[in-house]
Amino acid sequence: MKRVLVVGSGDVAGRAIPWLVRRFKVFALTRNPESCAALRDLGATPLIGDLDDRASLARFAGLADIVLHFAPPPSSGPVDARTRRLLAAQMLRRSLPQRIVYISTTGVYGDCGGAFVNETRKCHPRNPRALRRLDAEQRLRAFGVRTGVTVAILRAPGIYASDRLPIDRIRRGDPVLNADDDVFTNHIHADDLAMLACRAIFGAAPGRIYNAVDDTRLKMGEYFDLAADFFGLPRPPRMSRAEIIAQLSPMALSFMSESRRLDNTRIRRELGYRLVYPTVREGFAAALT
Repeated sequence: MKRVLVVGSGDVAGRAIPWLVRRFKVFALTRNPESCAALRDLGATPLIGDLDDRASLARFAGLADIVLHFAPPPSSGPVDARTRRLLAAQMLRRSLPQRIVYISTTGVYGDCGGAFVNETRKCHPRNPRALRRLDAEQRLRAFGVRTGVTVAILRAPGIYASDRLPIDRIRRGDPVLNADDDVFTNHIHADDLAMLACRAIFGAAPGRIYNAVDDTRLKMGEYFDLAADFFGLPRPPRMSRAEIIAQLSPMALSFMSESRRLDNTRIRRELGYRLVYPTVREGFAAALT
C-alpha cells in the first residue's frame, strides 16, 4: 500500500483524510500534539513536526510516496521558507516521493480588472501573502523538474463551508463596495477542494497548475447579499471605495482591490472532477439542511 504524507493538517486535510485512508496508508504532520487524537479518529497516523524547525522534519524523509502540501507560508518575509525546508527534508534520502500536490492561492494572479483568467495568465501578485505563495509554487515546480517528481499546483480562491461562512461579518454590518466599485470574487467549497487534491494524485500532469474554483460568477457585494438573504440577515451597507477605507482592516481591503473571474476548465477536463457544490448557492443550501 502506498503511503501519503499530509502536511498541514487543518480543515481541508481533515476533509481529505477519510477518502485517503480507504486507499493509502496516511501520515499527517502536525505541530500540535492536541490534534493527534482527532487525526487518529480520521484514520491517519499523526506525526509531530514543525515546518519552522528543519531538524524536526529530517526523520520523515523518504517516508511517503505522495505528499499533499496544505500548509500555509509564514506570516512574514518575501519567501516561503516552510516549503523550502519541506523540500530540503525530502532530499535527505534517495527515496523521493512520486507526487507532490500543493494548494496555493488564486491571489498570485493579482488584479486582472475583472477579466476571465486561465492558468496561462502571467502572475502579478500584489501583496506579500501572494508573493510567498508564488515563491512556493516556483520552488515546487523547479524541484519537480530537477528530480522527476510530479508536482501539481491547485490555486484556490476563497474557501467556504457550512462552518466557514461570512455570518459574523454580515451581523457586524461591515460594508461592501458600491456596485460601480465592486470586484469579482471566486469561491470553492472546502469539500470540493479536498477532493480536487485527491484527484490530482492520480490525474495531474507534471508541473501542471489548476484553478480550483467553482462556477460562481458574483461580485463581492452580490456574494454577501446572497449570503444575507439565505440566512435571513440584513444585507450589508454599500459604500464607495473612498468611504470604505476608514471602515475595514487592511487585509479586508486587500481583497477588495483585486477583481478576476477564473476559468475552471482544467479541473473538469484533466482531473475529471464534477463539483459537488457548483456554485455558492448549493453550498449555502447545504448549510441550511
